[in-house]
Amino acid sequence: MNRYERWSVLLEMLAELGKLEIEETAEKLGVSAATVRRDFDELAAQQLLSRTRGGATAHSVSYDLPLRFKVARHAPEKQRIASVAAGMVAVGSTVGINGGTTATEVARALATRADLAGEQRGPAVTVVTNALNIAQELVVRPYLHVVATGGVGSPKSYELVGPVAAAMLERVALDLAILGVDALDADHGASAHNEAEATVNQTLASRARHVVVVADSSKLGRRAFARICPIADVTTLVTDGDAPEEMVARFTELGVRVVRA
Repeated sequence: MNRYERWSVLLEMLAELGKLEIEETAEKLGVSAATVRRDFDELAAQQLLSRTRGGATAHSVSYDLPLRFKVARHAPEKQRIASVAAGMVAVGSTVGINGGTTATEVARALATRADLAGEQRGPAVTVVTNALNIAQELVVRPYLHVVATGGVGSPKSYELVGPVAAAMLERVALDLAILGVDALDADHGASAHNEAEATVNQTLASRARHVVVVADSSKLGRRAFARICPIADVTTLVTDGDAPEEMVARFTELGVRVVRA
């Protein structure tokens, strides 16, 4: 486990427990107490936690990790999900992609599709995104036409949010919207921790013929603060093989096509 993966695990443990002790944390991670102490100090310097005597605490109850620290948890599952979702994008289509770790993996999988790179008649796919990191990664691909929304940047997800982003999306038509979410529940629908991001993602979904939610099994059956869209608006869910059978059956009953990657 490298430093950034360790930081991701530390922050997620802190988000769950609210408080960590150096010795206990070192034992759980299989590293030295000195390593954990340095990690806490560096994360505190970035204002991602508060140092205490012998440990660290989360800044607040409402705690979300910056995107750059969300790479370690469920990474293989997210990459498999992304590969399947990217394969659903037809040549010649317009796809909307929001921000987040799984959506970023979808964008990367789309960028490396050999059939798109082989197109010689101009851009093979138009990608509309409100995620700065996704736009940056895709814009160098000549076979992709990349359109980024305006808006105010979120330092955690790199998403552009606010009325400027929403107004731009109101003027486009999408064949497909691929949405990374914080939670997906049969009753509450797709949701996000941040209400500004949820609002823009809702607009993105409303402009698409089909909505594909990409979410690993840890996000299923959960609800986050701000709803993106009801389950009736979701065409397809791409998840991993650990998704509970009863949950998959419930989504299927509600008209959602469930694909396990």
